[in-house]
Amino acid sequence: MTETKTRERTRDQPRSTSSRLIAFARVRDRIILPIWDGLRLDYTGLAFASLFFCWSLTPSLLPRDWLFQGLIGGLNAAIGYGFGTALGWLARRLFLNRMPWWPLHDPWGPALKVFVVISSIVVSIVVLVYSAGWQREIAHMMGAERTTTSGYIRTGLLSLLVAATIVAVWRSLREIVRWIAGRVIRLLRVSLPVAKTIGFVTVAAISLLLIDGVLLRGSYSAVNNIFSLENTTTRDGAVQPQSPQRSGSPDSIAPWDTLGFQGRDFVSRGMSTEAMEAVNGRPALEPIRVYAGLDTADTADKRMDVVIDELERTGAFSRSVLVVIPTTGTGWVNPTAAAAIELVANGDSALVASQYSYLPSWISFLADRHKAAEAGKLLIDRVRDRWLQEPEETRPKLMIYGESLGTQAGEGAFTDLGDLRSKVDGVLWVGPPNSNHLWRALVDRRDPGTTEVAPQYSHGMVVRFADSTTDLENGDSEWLSPRVLYLQHATDPVVWWSTDLIFTRPDWLHEPPGNARTPSMKWFPIVTFWQVSADLTNAAGVPNGHGHNYGTLVLDGWVSVVQPEGWTAADTERARVALDYYIENSGPEK
Repeated sequence: MTETKTRERTRDQPRSTSSRLIAFARVRDRIILPIWDGLRLDYTGLAFASLFFCWSLTPSLLPRDWLFQGLIGGLNAAIGYGFGTALGWLARRLFLNRMPWWPLHDPWGPALKVFVVISSIVVSIVVLVYSAGWQREIAHMMGAERTTTSGYIRTGLLSLLVAATIVAVWRSLREIVRWIAGRVIRLLRVSLPVAKTIGFVTVAAISLLLIDGVLLRGSYSAVNNIFSLENTTTRDGAVQPQSPQRSGSPDSIAPWDTLGFQGRDFVSRGMSTEAMEAVNGRPALEPIRVYAGLDTADTADKRMDVVIDELERTGAFSRSVLVVIPTTGTGWVNPTAAAAIELVANGDSALVASQYSYLPSWISFLADRHKAAEAGKLLIDRVRDRWLQEPEETRPKLMIYGESLGTQAGEGAFTDLGDLRSKVDGVLWVGPPNSNHLWRALVDRRDPGTTEVAPQYSHGMVVRFADSTTDLENGDSEWLSPRVLYLQHATDPVVWWSTDLIFTRPDWLHEPPGNARTPSMKWFPIVTFWQVSADLTNAAGVPNGHGHNYGTLVLDGWVSVVQPEGWTAADTERARVALDYYIENSGPEK
């Protein structure tokens, strides 16, 4: 009896297996394949989309949350899909279509397609899990908040949505090209290749016209209007100064309501003379702060006239230090840097800045870079020309300070390092963009054996680069005056972002990583460019000492450049404590 049942089960098993295969084939033919055919996915494109997506998950300069990673992952996946589709088309046209075994027949063709789909999904999920770990590693190195693996899985879904949207738009444009080609053939009786070319050129021209003439210019105008309205507001806690040493005061030629948001913030800040006296242990002067906003005068030249008049009115040319500050896009001046130099000079200082745009730095960098250079040159040249009229033995030290786009604005006033050092008494530049002409020239001509991320130029005799206070404590080599100092973090995307990243691996990505940069970061064509681009959006949103957040390192920079007489390391640490307290209790910096 038992043997009979066993034989029956043995006979039924193949039938059962066969039935399952038949059922699966029906589901595949009636549901899966129609849906898949409707999607019209290219399998080579799908494989490369997965590859580019996985590349985008590798670590970059800064930690990224799932939202930014999802956007970057989707963008790179779409680029990979397009690249793979083009590569597959070339392979078929030049090689595979000549082979007798192509296209692959059942079961190899469908099996290969299933393998590509399943392996792409599995590999992407595995790398997503690893990516969450990489993000936690970077966050740990910077003391930032860490992500979770489960939360980071959302990246995959968002990337899929973004990539699908981009591919859908591309397909729509392609269908429009085909539609135009069909109409051209009927009207002009030309060949299909000629008709497609006409269709492509037509769609490309209209797209460029829409992007440049409508989207970009319209967006630029809209954004400019938005930020011009913000320029009329005032930061909570910022009040009109009453000291004659400030622009915007009742005695000032530059009225308070014309200084703009950033200008009013700048002139209303600063440590009190009592606070500076408590830190430095000696009587302090009231610091001078001069500013001209876009609404202070109708033209740039007239604004400079106001600046010079304000410097003369406040007695700025009788101070020991005069600092010219080419600003970022909106006219922002780093309040930490401003307070730091005033503390180092014990109030015997004058700071001067001027607004040239309503737009934030990143928009100005993309759309108005030349305007920043022109504004910086005009400010520096006009102040320096007036400064030269003072007796050489009594005029103040002329210093230049710039941060981010402000360094580009400042460099616009000088042709090279020699020109710079012949005109001013010291320069402190923080977080310079990679496209700065002077910075780029110095880094490219760095001493042999030094790295791009920590370069040394002429043994540090005239210009130096520093990532931390340790880099400034090298007392073995001579540093001639006037001193030029660049503060740049190894993790600052503003410093390392460049369009060259699209197809060229930079030196800093095959050299030993700098301070707090993970050695797991690698260069991939196209992908790394978008990774660092995403890092720009959070460049300052990381703890002090990382990214574009330089904190009180600017204090050490000022001490090194100004070389205050009798100043000691103990003075620096005492000033740092006071500066930290001031920053914490003076409201938001931007």
